This record gives sequence, C-alpha cells and structure tokens, in this order.
Amino acid sequence: MTDSPLNSVLERFSQYRLAVIGDVMLDRYIWGQASRISQEAPVPIVQVNRVTKAPGGAANVAANITALGGKACLFGVVGQDEEGEQLGKIMADQGIDVEGVDALEGRRTTVKTRIIGNRQQIVRVDTEETTPLPSGERSKLCQRLAAEIAENKFDGIVFEDYAKGLLTSKFVQQIVDLANQHSVFTILDPHPSHGFKIVGLQAMTPNRAEAFGLTGTYYRDGILPLAKDRPLLEVGAKLMHDWRSQLLLITLGADGMALFTQDGKFEHIPTRAREVFDVSGAGDTVTASFSLAMLAGAQPLQAANLANHAAGLVVAKIGTTPVTADQLREQLRSEEKHA
Repeated sequence: MTDSPLNSVLERFSQYRLAVIGDVMLDRYIWGQASRISQEAPVPIVQVNRVTKAPGGAANVAANITALGGKACLFGVVGQDEEGEQLGKIMADQGIDVEGVDALEGRRTTVKTRIIGNRQQIVRVDTEETTPLPSGERSKLCQRLAAEIAENKFDGIVFEDYAKGLLTSKFVQQIVDLANQHSVFTILDPHPSHGFKIVGLQAMTPNRAEAFGLTGTYYRDGILPLAKDRPLLEVGAKLMHDWRSQLLLITLGADGMALFTQDGKFEHIPTRAREVFDVSGAGDTVTASFSLAMLAGAQPLQAANLANHAAGLVVAKIGTTPVTADQLREQLRSEEKHA
C-alpha cells in the first residue's frame, strides 16, 4: 500500500469534531544543564534555563486532534488553582473547546513535572488527584454529553483513562450506548487498573503493558515476527473476545503496532520512528490520529499506518508536543519519495 491515500485521508480531518472525555492534566517541563553532582546526595544538579507547560493526558489528545486539523471538545475536571487556570489558557490558545472542563473547588489539578538535564529526563514529579469524582458532578457531565450527542454535535468520542477518578464502567458504558444509538464513533485508551469490559466500542488503543494488564496476563517481552509472539496474540484475542471492540490497536514501542480485527486476523505495522528521544504523549498521538483517520474513511490498516507515521514524529521530540497536519503531510511526502 502506498501512502498516497493517506494524504487524501489527512485532508479530510478538518471535517470532524470529536469529544475527548477523560483525565485532564498539565505537563510541566523544567529544562536545564546538568554538569555537576550534588555534595548532599548522589544526584545531578540541574541549572534551570526555562520552564514550559503543555496539555497532558486527555488534554494532549485534544491538542493532537486540533493540531492535525480536527475539532476537539474536551470534557473533564481541573482544580480551582493556578495550574488549572494555566492549563485552561493553554488549551484555549490551541483552539480546544474547553466548555466541558469544570474547575472544582477542593480538587487539585493533576500536574506531571519532568526535569530535563542535557536533553535527558532526570526525574518526574507527579502531583495527582485520584479520588473519584463526586457522583453529582459525573451525572451532570453525563447529562450534558447525552444532550450534545442527541444533537449530533460529535462525529466521534474518545475516552482517555489515566485512573485519576473521572471514568467509571457505568459512565463509559452509558456514553457508548448513547453514541451507538446516534452512529457516533467511539474509542477507548484504557488503563490496566480498570477492567471495565465496555461493550460496543469501535476501537481500543492500549500499549503492550496495558493490554497484558487488562487481561490479567503475566507480561512477556515482544517477539518478531508478530506471528511468533504467542503471548501477545493470545492477549489480543482475549481482549477482542471479552470487550467485543471492533478494532484493537496495540502499540508496541520500538516494535511498532499490532492491529486486531473481529474476524480473528491481525497485522503488524513496523515502527516508522528513526530516532526515539521521548515516548511521553506518543499513545495520545496514536489515539488522536487513528480516530481522525477512521472518521475520514480510512480502512483500519490505513488508519493504523497513518497513526504509526504520527507516532514516529512525536517520539523524535522531547516533551509532550502534538504532531501538526503539516508535519505529518511532509512525513508522508518524504516516505513517498523514498518508496
């Protein structure tokens, strides 16, 4: 398959509007130089040069959708704090619809702070809020989503689960059922601690470790060719059977991706990454690009190939940075020239 059809798919991204529902975070990066070891403890001293902030978690999926040309409406919660205000401004500046993000009193905004010394991540510090969302807040969110789905405001719905207290099995299943009644595409990026087994999803996008965790299977390293990776094939088959998703796209890091379909078939998509500096946010990019491609009429293997191109671009960057439509378009043109 040539990549020419993928360019046509990419051009249609602007036609689609997706709701992104999940755990919203702020990613903060402290950049500097590390040339000395502390006398207080055997740790590097980082001389700070700058601090940057970016949308994380579900917010990063929304950022990728908008950067690729689609329209994203984010639904989730933040705290009534400085970090929540910063995140709201960043998202609004990036063109993300944040009307569905509520700032809750008494709740902290989840922040992941990464300290980078000499272009290498030294440590990550998480300030998390993982307590379950009050049932009244979740009910209010469900009612709003139900009304907007009934009004055909969304072409697709993305569920981003980072186990920070927003998503529950009942909540996700309610929204999936409503989406199916209105022919709205649904996709879940799951968390292994939540064995929801939602019925009726069009797609799921776990990574290898998450896929093993979701099935309660002891983790095994990958083997290529994929046909010889029996542990992964068994995990994929079990997920397809238990969750009954139409498609299952498992990301495999340096080994690429594995696409499973309901007819029992699987495909291996080798990685497009030439350099890997930082894998943070790569899964979000895959979910966003795969969703848009499926909505734009791509066949599942085409959509997986496009998502693979997008992931290859994002892991070559340091920090949580969305892939733009222009960057992906240029990558596709470059691949065509060398095909």
